[in-house]
Amino acid sequence: MTATARIVDGVRAEGLGNGRNQVAGRPVHTFEVLRSEEVTSHMVRVVLGGSGFDTFTPSEFTDSYVKLVVVADDVDVAGLLRPLTLDSFADLPAAKQPVVRTLTVRRADPAAREIAIDVVVHGEHGAAGQWAATAEPGQPVYLMGPSGAYAPDPAADWHLLAGDESALPAISVALEALPANAIGHVFIETAEPGDEIPLTAPDGVQVDWIYRGGRADLVGEDRAGDHAPLIEAVKSAPWLPGQVQVFIHGEAQAVMHNLRPYIRKDREVAAKWASISGYWRRGRTEETFRQWKKELAAAEAATGAAD
Repeated sequence: MTATARIVDGVRAEGLGNGRNQVAGRPVHTFEVLRSEEVTSHMVRVVLGGSGFDTFTPSEFTDSYVKLVVVADDVDVAGLLRPLTLDSFADLPAAKQPVVRTLTVRRADPAAREIAIDVVVHGEHGAAGQWAATAEPGQPVYLMGPSGAYAPDPAADWHLLAGDESALPAISVALEALPANAIGHVFIETAEPGDEIPLTAPDGVQVDWIYRGGRADLVGEDRAGDHAPLIEAVKSAPWLPGQVQVFIHGEAQAVMHNLRPYIRKDREVAAKWASISGYWRRGRTEETFRQWKKELAAAEAATGAAD
């Protein structure tokens, strides 16, 4: 990524920054690019395979994600300390340090030994976007993970899922995991109709596409942040009876400062039934976005303690 926290890095975006100690000792799995394909004009699917499956175990969560370790071409990874972790790169010059980006797993097939990752791309912006746009068969790929925390709960009476392009892979997987008799409503905000993709959803789940009219990081303030079309779409939709399970992820201002209060306070949905978080924030770099999330969490914890 460059000067702003762009959606181009797919689902989630974060650099090493102050979070390095949290992931430094995790194993880094070595895959290779098998193929890539254009899902839409703004999304590329990169399919990975190779020996990485010897140490990689897919997650059962539908928001399963991996950390892509982007390594410079001139770094001799074979000569680094084994087993390979982020610590293995610690002695490299600052300019050669890897960049880490967090991306949702669209599909993991242990039998075929393949992982598919969908990445939103916009030109040459973003480390993950550039990686996806230029991925070539045989190219080595380094991943950590997987991790995850959400999957559709069959005990829920209905499901509410919402997000922008950054959440589309996770929403796609969740829809495919819903039981055939599931009831729900899905809202997906994209730039334009050309960004729609085919989705597999039960007959009882309604899918609505909302268009903001441009890239999420470039449209005017009247179509982003507190004014993102996704907010009004979710708030104005009929609220179904019974216990809801919520999955809402995307641009942090729209999600954390608008949709989360609506779900948690106005609709009184308990935390255990709500997976709500920002994947990126307009106007922020990856590193400053991470810091913003830490500050928000600390402020909310202090408020809770005061209450």
